[in-house]
Amino acid sequence: MDKTELLKVLTPSLFDVVKIVLTAVIILLVTKLQLVSDKLSALLIALPLTSILAMLWMRHESKVPDEATRIESIANHAYYTFWFVLPTLPMFLVIPWMLRKGYGFYLTLGVNALLTTALFWLLVVTLKKFTSIELM
Repeated sequence: MDKTELLKVLTPSLFDVVKIVLTAVIILLVTKLQLVSDKLSALLIALPLTSILAMLWMRHESKVPDEATRIESIANHAYYTFWFVLPTLPMFLVIPWMLRKGYGFYLTLGVNALLTTALFWLLVVTLKKFTSIELM
């Protein structure tokens, strides 16, 4: 990618602003809803809204004229998202456990960032060794 193409990709459009605002509104609503109901806010954040929005944006913005190629790209995105989500799941059990045991909030986040990173690389190595799936 040359400098002109990179600049074109990185220059925000009106549609980019709409995407940012819509995504921010969803996050704002979920965090405000948490003040009323932890369970409902957790349910909404657990929905793959970000992935769905990303796939919508990819579908809309794709410059690839071939429909089959566009669909394959979105299918690949969804497939790899599944694998990348797996190492993040333990975090949602470890964070509450650590916080309830009295560990500080930022220490808890740091430990879970390291845990997730380690689990991610373990998944990458395991899949590469035992399957034909290559995440990296």
